[in-house]
Amino acid sequence: MRPGSVPSRRFSSRVEVAGDVWVYWKCEGRDDVSRVGNMSMGGLFIETPHARPSGTLTRLDFLVAEGQIRADAIVRHARAGAGLGLKFTALTEQDRPKLAALVTRLRRAQHVLGSA
Repeated sequence: MRPGSVPSRRFSSRVEVAGDVWVYWKCEGRDDVSRVGNMSMGGLFIETPHARPSGTLTRLDFLVAEGQIRADAIVRHARAGAGLGLKFTALTEQDRPKLAALVTRLRRAQHVLGSA
């Protein structure tokens, strides 16, 4: 850890999403589609100009190469005009391995791009 830096409270590290990974999400009666900026097994950051208050519940649907993934999440923080940090709160036993495969694929892609 760098001097003066604040330790992360995350249990799993996030991977930056270099490609096009999108998520369909429902929150407070509003449906939207957003690009995923980064993600981990614990949560993700979605790019959206629509701020939501911390604590707001959200339903997520991914359609990715690994298959359909559904999850419930809660808004942990919002960056005005940039997006929302979401923490997963529920993931089915069927969706958990697909999410793990997606995160692994994104990590590999990040590693390949980083070493190029």
